[in-house]
Amino acid sequence: MDRIASIEIDEIDRRLLRELQADSGRTNQELADRVHVSPATCLRRVRRLEEAGVIQRRVALVDPQSLGGALQAVCEVTLDRQGAEHLDAFEAAVRPHPAVQQCYRVSAGPDFVLVLAVSGMAAWDGVVQALFTEQVNVRNVRSYFVTRRVKFDPAFACIA
Repeated sequence: MDRIASIEIDEIDRRLLRELQADSGRTNQELADRVHVSPATCLRRVRRLEEAGVIQRRVALVDPQSLGGALQAVCEVTLDRQGAEHLDAFEAAVRPHPAVQQCYRVSAGPDFVLVLAVSGMAAWDGVVQALFTEQVNVRNVRSYFVTRRVKFDPAFACIA
C-alpha cells in the first residue's frame, strides 16, 4: 500500500480513483458496481478520499471548440529575481486570473510554465498586460499558441 495525503491507499481505492477520473458523474451505485464493493463501502471510501484531499474536487471538462473555440497558449515565464518572496508574489498574481488554467513552478529553464485560454487576441492582450507587463519582476516570456489539441487527459495515471 502507498501512503498519499497521510492515508493508506489500497487496491480498492485505486480502482475507485481510476473510475472517478474516467467519469465522476457516475452514481454511487454505478461506481460501487464497477469497483465490486457495496454502495455503503463505496460512499465511505470516496468520502474518506475527499476528506484526506486525495480527491480535490469534481469537475466537468468542457470542449473549447464546442463553445466557439478559444485561443490557448503555453507560456514560459522567467523572473528577474528568484527569491522565495518573488516566486510567491508571481504565483499570487497569476493564481486568481481566470485565463490561467494551469501554473507550474519548474526548474532547469524558466521559472514558471503557464497554460492559458482566452476568447481571442484582444483578451490575450489584456492577459499580457496584467500578468507579464505590469509584473515588474518578469524578465522574459515565451508564448506558444496551440494550433491543435492532440491529447488532453487530466487523469493521474500513476494510480494504475
